Amino acid sequence: MNNIIKTPDNFTGSKIKKVLIVEDDLFLSEMYAAKLELEGYKILIATNGEEALDKMRLNSPDIVLLDLLMPKKDGFEVLREKFIDSEIKNIPVIVLTNLSQKEQIKKCYELGAKDFLIKAYFVPAEVIKKIGNLINE
Repeated sequence: MNNIIKTPDNFTGSKIKKVLIVEDDLFLSEMYAAKLELEGYKILIATNGEEALDKMRLNSPDIVLLDLLMPKKDGFEVLREKFIDSEIKNIPVIVLTNLSQKEQIKKCYELGAKDFLIKAYFVPAEVIKKIGNLINE
């Protein structure tokens, strides 16, 4: 009899990886949450920049999927504040947005984003693969 137990792909050691989805579009956040949960990730959701920073400080996610156009604080402000906050500075961020100007992309990387994805060009499976690659680096 084979007693091999399969664990989720994101399982390393004894800790389930947490993903914070920062997206004000309820449909998109729920879609990504459902797909990531199927991959075994624990999901946190924030619908604005202030909530995102609070959840980063309180929950220490393993990675953040960040939209740029949001209420209260936009994604640039989130990146800027995260960049100078020693508590959350090292949490990797993947920007997922519809903005695509070179200046915007450059600014995100300068503020510490690990990747920049344009929503229209990436299907959820590709985004999830990028999350897995960054988390398991």
